[in-house]
Parts: sequence; C-alpha cells; structure tokens
Amino acid sequence: MTVPFSKNEIIQDGESGKVTLNPPISPRENYIRAAKHQNPLWIPMKSDAVNFAPRIYPDNVARAFVVEGQPYDGPVGGPDIFGVTWKYIPVAGGSMVEPGKPFLSDISQWKEKVRFPDIDSWDWEKSAEENQEFLNTDRLITAWIFSGMFERLISFVDFEAAAVALIDEDQQDDVKELFQALTDYYRNLIDHFVDYYHIDAVFFHDDWGSQRAAFFSLETCREMLVPYMKQIVDHCHSRNVLFDFHSCGKNESLVPAMIECGMDMWGGQPMNDKQMLAKTYGEEILIGAHDPYMPGQKPVPEDDDELYRQVEGFLEPYAADIKKKPLFIMNLRPNDRVIAAFYECSRKLLCGQGEEI
Repeated sequence: MTVPFSKNEIIQDGESGKVTLNPPISPRENYIRAAKHQNPLWIPMKSDAVNFAPRIYPDNVARAFVVEGQPYDGPVGGPDIFGVTWKYIPVAGGSMVEPGKPFLSDISQWKEKVRFPDIDSWDWEKSAEENQEFLNTDRLITAWIFSGMFERLISFVDFEAAAVALIDEDQQDDVKELFQALTDYYRNLIDHFVDYYHIDAVFFHDDWGSQRAAFFSLETCREMLVPYMKQIVDHCHSRNVLFDFHSCGKNESLVPAMIECGMDMWGGQPMNDKQMLAKTYGEEILIGAHDPYMPGQKPVPEDDDELYRQVEGFLEPYAADIKKKPLFIMNLRPNDRVIAAFYECSRKLLCGQGEEI
C-alpha cells in the first residue's frame, strides 16, 4: 500500500506550537515495513520505538539502564546475571567491570564457575502487569539485551584476554562452547520477553570495534561469532521479532557478517560512513543515519523553511535508492519539529504528495 503524503498528517497546536503526527499507518507497522524492506511510508526514527529494559532482568540494573513503566530509583551497578560485579561510573552514565580482577583467570574455567540463572523463577507475570500500560503503544516495542557474546567474554576475562581467546587455537573450542551455552540462554530469555511483554524487536548489545577499527577481522567474526549470533537472529525471526544490533565502533568491515547472521538493523556510530553503507548494503540490512541536530552538532533552525531545506539536503544522498534501500534515523534527542520535518520530507520521497484530505 502506497499512500501519498497529505498536509493533514501534521498537526500543529496554535497555542503551544507543539507538532504531532497523524500518519496513515502506525509507527510500529511502518518500522516493521522498513526493517523487512516492504515499502515503508516514511523513514522510521528511533522516536518511533519504545525502549524497554525492565528491572526484572538483573543486567539492566547492573548496567545502570532500567527503562520501564515504574520509575526506578534503586541502586545501580552490582552483580549481573552471572555474579560479575559492575561499577557505576557517574560521569559516563553507565557501568563497567573493574579491570584487573577478572571473574575467570582462564576461559577454560567457565564450565566450573559460570552458573546460568533460573530465569523461569523470576516473577514475569508481575513485571508484565506492572508494564502493561507502558507497553500499550502504537510504537515499536524494543527490548534491550545486555550483554552480547564478545562483551560477555570481556566481562569474564577482561578485554585483552578476550581478544586473544578469539584467535588462540588452544582457547577457541572453550570459547565456542561458552558461546553456544550463551546462545541457548539468550533464546530462552527472548522467549520470555515475547511471551510476557509481546515485544516487536530485540536491541542486542555487543560492541565489536573501537573508534578507529573493528576489534577483530571479518574472518574471525565469521568463525567465532556468526554461527551463534545467527542462531539468536533466526530465533527472533521464528518468534516474529526483529533483530536490531547495537554495536559501537568503526565496524564497517564487519557488516557482511551482520548480514550473514540475518540481522535486520544496525545503527552504528557516526564514525562509520553511513552513505557508503546504505549504498552498498542497504538492500540487505537497515542502516541507521544520525540526526544532524544531535547535541554538539548543528542547532535546529528556528525557521521552518530552513529546517526543511536542511532535512531535504540531509536525505538527498540517499534519495535515489530510498525505496529499495530504506534507512532509519537515529534521533536520540527527539525534537517534535525535527521529527515532523523528517516525516514529511521522507513521506514525499517514498510516496509523493497528494491532495489534502
């Protein structure tokens, strides 16, 4: 279904100046269309999704990222699901494992020391009831899952040992067995999120790179990570759930591995060449482009005409292939005027403009 844009889809309050949208389909449906390359009506934005990270999952408390219907003002940091202690760093607004005191002195110890939690014993029904109103939305419900394979390996043995373990033939079998056990655990966890919260997507965290380059080669990624990540992605798809990958770093070289896993979306950080990625891989994975008005970048123009000119200019490099290579906008600090501008400009790109209705 293609529906031309109408000015009636943008509603501005004359007194407050607040801008709201009245789209022909829900943001959830449109986001899913984009992720599946099935004719979205506009370019979805992160503001079209609801982030969900309930306190019932101990990693969300340990990582200082609890987002749910009930306000959380309890302690942050502390033990994760495996008993690894995370320390909250106020200036960073997040937590880290204290380096130099690894949970395992050697990866071969994991079968002896790593104990998987009994997640069936958690009070999922109570959590679902508490979050029922929060999750009653027409936006995409996205459940955050900390921590992915490589991040989890780092949390057990520290970064240097984790990086070596991926390429050391004497350690690779132990790593693979650990990753398979983690894969089975994550699939079970995802089942609980689907069954109790009816989520639409998983936002899976596993940082694969630094500011300058990926932590490991594409070949290493294919051998050590793809077989397990693909199982998780396939499981998401079997439950009709999208897979959105959170992976910080300059990871352009690893996008082929993401595609081989079947991942639906990857935002990535601004140091990645988003225009190149969209052009090269946009038919196979939804690439996230950063809102140009993020903090520290250009200010939002006060004049609407100028705002729309700038948004049109931002979208212009993607415009020629936008229908078969859609993207999404990482507007991490939502502004209703910017949202309206991206909505209208992308609606016209994808569907044209019709008469007012």
